[in-house]
Amino acid sequence: MDRKEIEEIISDYRLFKREIERLNDLIYGIAGVPSKGRGGLTAQYGEEAAMPKGSGGISQSELDRLDSRERKLLKRMQAYQDKVDFVEAGEEYIEGPLHQIVYSCMMEGLSYRAIGKHAGVSREQVRRLRDEVISQMCQNGHLCRNWQYLKYQKQSV
Repeated sequence: MDRKEIEEIISDYRLFKREIERLNDLIYGIAGVPSKGRGGLTAQYGEEAAMPKGSGGISQSELDRLDSRERKLLKRMQAYQDKVDFVEAGEEYIEGPLHQIVYSCMMEGLSYRAIGKHAGVSREQVRRLRDEVISQMCQNGHLCRNWQYLKYQKQSV
């Protein structure tokens, strides 16, 4: 596991979250299923209330009917979701409150100066803490196996 790759994934965490949201809206909009969080706040009366409601996900028959672009979007969304899960899983293995603060700020995309101002330390100390956080993640065997699995999936796709 390369330290630079881990740092890039952590810094791109917010980007991945926004892209997952955008792709989710795009894919569900294409498939004809309304996106999560839209509508549903108005009570239904009469015959509409008695009719069965469909599930929010894409069924297997709808997956079969997706065109190649939609399949690529779905694969890309799944790859981003795997990276987001990797970063979120790494958060529980960070030891020390100051290290957790630095990791959380890194996930939010803050600069060294902003993290230092938030934590009350210098930029150099933030850089040292960041290196220690990444070292903790590299030393964790469970995260290493997850990362190797993600890289293997990337190569096989």
